[in-house]
Amino acid sequence: MSELSERGALRIEWARDHMPVLAAIRESLKQKKTLRGLRIAMALHVEAKTGVLALSLQEAGAKVRLASCNPLSTDDSVASALSEAYGLEVYAKKWETAEEYYANLQKVLDLKPDLVIDDGADLVFLLHTKRTELLSGVRGGNEETTTGIIRLRAMERDGALRFPIVDVNDAQMKHLFDNRYGTGQSTIDGLMTATNLLIAGRTFVVAGYGWTGRGIAMRARGMGARVVVTEVDPVKAIEATMDGFEVLPMSKASRIADFIISATGGKDVLTATHFPRLKDRVVLGNAGHFDNEISKADLDRLSKTKKKVREFVDEYVFPDGKRIHLIAEGRLLNIAAGQGHPVEIMDMSFAIQAVSAGYLADHAAELKPRVYPVPANLDLKVAQLKLRSLGIGIDRLTKEQRTYLESWREGT
Repeated sequence: MSELSERGALRIEWARDHMPVLAAIRESLKQKKTLRGLRIAMALHVEAKTGVLALSLQEAGAKVRLASCNPLSTDDSVASALSEAYGLEVYAKKWETAEEYYANLQKVLDLKPDLVIDDGADLVFLLHTKRTELLSGVRGGNEETTTGIIRLRAMERDGALRFPIVDVNDAQMKHLFDNRYGTGQSTIDGLMTATNLLIAGRTFVVAGYGWTGRGIAMRARGMGARVVVTEVDPVKAIEATMDGFEVLPMSKASRIADFIISATGGKDVLTATHFPRLKDRVVLGNAGHFDNEISKADLDRLSKTKKKVREFVDEYVFPDGKRIHLIAEGRLLNIAAGQGHPVEIMDMSFAIQAVSAGYLADHAAELKPRVYPVPANLDLKVAQLKLRSLGIGIDRLTKEQRTYLESWREGT
């Protein structure tokens, strides 16, 4: 085994050792033979935790092919180990060009999948546009992230979706932990790895106060930053205010920022409208899925020079001498520059992925081409397994308490 693969295998086995919930789901799928003989096409961030998920599905009897869901998010050591040491078909490398990225997705789809596990919906998009000959064989798919669910719900509204999708992102055991605690911690990890700059005492702007944004804001405040939140949703703006954060429009917040992290799932959060008024040496980063939250086209057009000043930092110099620093080409910095979410967080998220794959294997024929929530009993199963792995016990409702909660007859 090569030195690169050995390093990746150590990372995979470290992750596997800290993912007891997924291990329990893996054993259940193996015993029930739910996935045996199925072909599963995956587009997820190719790193150690994803490796454990892919190997779990393979060990449960599925034929698996894996590509990255982002050109910058592959851990090359893990990709090498999965191929060389574990015999998994992987088509991914870090710093892929856009052409290489889509070519690798095509190679994954050449498997002629029964099930698709996607992150950002690029695989599903290709199936509905350039690989329509494969649609009749696809039973269903899972979607991991907010951005992908937005795309897939739009497809459903337009009547374009051709097979059922399980919305893994909005499962309680995913978004309540992955988006808030996972992205919250890993964004700070990626920011530190990329810049090695101090957060304490600096003005830290977070665009978006969904679960991801609030996780980032919470951790930035914990590190001593003055945190400012921007929002378009009045309810979330009030939440941020009552959580103790200053709320401003981006037009004002951007002028005082030392760091700006976008976590909206939308596009054009920072554009030519904002760039001329930013501070010198401001740091811009994106914690959303696609690289369109910060307009790179506008940065390229307005700046006079661009150069790489650290491995994951590009410096744009404007005609007045002001410098703007962009992390990881505006791609999701927590995994492009960091190591992604903590292992224990992805244990829960990928357990949801695995049980959802099993659910589709058993029930896809009964489902219409729509976006479906993860069944509540499966969400609860993952929660119970997680509590057990932590050694935590909780109370149970008595018969009388349950009757009271289900009745309308007892009052004041």
